[in-house]
Amino acid sequence: MDTVTIQSLSAYEGQDVQLKGWVYNTRSIGKIWFMILRDGTGLLQGVVVKGEATDETFAMEQELNQEDAVIITGRVRKESRSVGGYELGIREIRVVSHVAEEYPISPKEHGTDFLMTNRHLWLRSKRQHAIMRVRHQTVKAIRDFFDGHGFTLIDSPIFTGNAVEGTTTLFAVDYFERSAYLTQSGQLYQEAGAAAFGKTYCFGPTFRAEKSKTRRHLTEFWMVEPEMAYCDLDENMDWAEKLVCFIVKRVLENSKTELEILERDLSLLERVVAPFPRITYDEAVKILADKGADFECGSDFGAVDETIISAQFNQPVMIHRWPERIKAFYMKRDEHNEELALGVDMIAPEGYGEIVGGGQREDDLDILMNRIRHHDLPMKPFKWYLDLRKYGSVPHSGFGLGLERTVAWLCGTKHIRETIPFPRTMSRLEP
Repeated sequence: MDTVTIQSLSAYEGQDVQLKGWVYNTRSIGKIWFMILRDGTGLLQGVVVKGEATDETFAMEQELNQEDAVIITGRVRKESRSVGGYELGIREIRVVSHVAEEYPISPKEHGTDFLMTNRHLWLRSKRQHAIMRVRHQTVKAIRDFFDGHGFTLIDSPIFTGNAVEGTTTLFAVDYFERSAYLTQSGQLYQEAGAAAFGKTYCFGPTFRAEKSKTRRHLTEFWMVEPEMAYCDLDENMDWAEKLVCFIVKRVLENSKTELEILERDLSLLERVVAPFPRITYDEAVKILADKGADFECGSDFGAVDETIISAQFNQPVMIHRWPERIKAFYMKRDEHNEELALGVDMIAPEGYGEIVGGGQREDDLDILMNRIRHHDLPMKPFKWYLDLRKYGSVPHSGFGLGLERTVAWLCGTKHIRETIPFPRTMSRLEP
């Protein structure tokens, strides 16, 4: 008899199979009782009927507890009313282990702090399970996109020796007899990669020591950061647009069941197709002014501002050409207006905020050196970075896409902490 997964049941209709998993819940109706099984790939309704199941199995109803580990055997049959469209006529249940005590997460309502403290168990719940599977599909889509478009994965280090733009939002750590920092971004190293390979990307954890408690912030999160040689701002925006369209299409294709569990309005994702609207920073400021927002021109957009701007569009909107004083020293300036940086932010619809940030990099050695001095940054830690402008410098661009913010938008979840297996915030370092 084959051991199969819930995800693959459609290939075994009418056959006897074995499944291994955990009891999600049970209920009874007269001489029939039901067990919902989870096995990590989905949920399955098993039906236990007197006379069809063994006597020992039929008598188990009162013995089984939520999260007992079990192996069940039975026949697969089509049932449109069941999750996934199939159910199992159970013949036998074998208990691998009973829970040691009452499972702490029950169907009743629990507070957020309780659920976060029990995150290692909360991950088993239907909603959290669905979000993690959407995250998995998003990660796979990102890798497939870049791997399929000629990019080379070049891993950036997590330990860095320089703070880039100051230490206020960096985590400092002891590194033998000197200080090091947990990386905020792998971008600078991808610039080296692009000069060697043409198109590269890194994908891994990044860290921000911002003392923020909003629903959009984590202290540890994942970013994918591509970098392309011989690429200007417009082409950079093309790449960001293509990536996001690819991700959305892949999730709609492969995660429909999970999105339905999350009660996501699929029509809002289905309309995410190229081309995305592209507006300048000044045009975005005008939108805020027309809507009566309290915003000071020249400032960065806050969450409320991004929500107002994104509400004017049905798709992600890309905002480009920002005031240079609020962008990083390494961002190239507009040749027609030195006060503008060739940066771009992509704002997701429905108030989910920035999911992509990037721009064209400064490729002139002298200009870059002057910028480092202007920002009062030490020159020595950037020697290797300046070498990239000494030896074969070319126009190049890149961006970073935040995985958790993207998953939050795709799932329609309210708080970013649900989109990462074990979130790290100002107040949360366990489990």
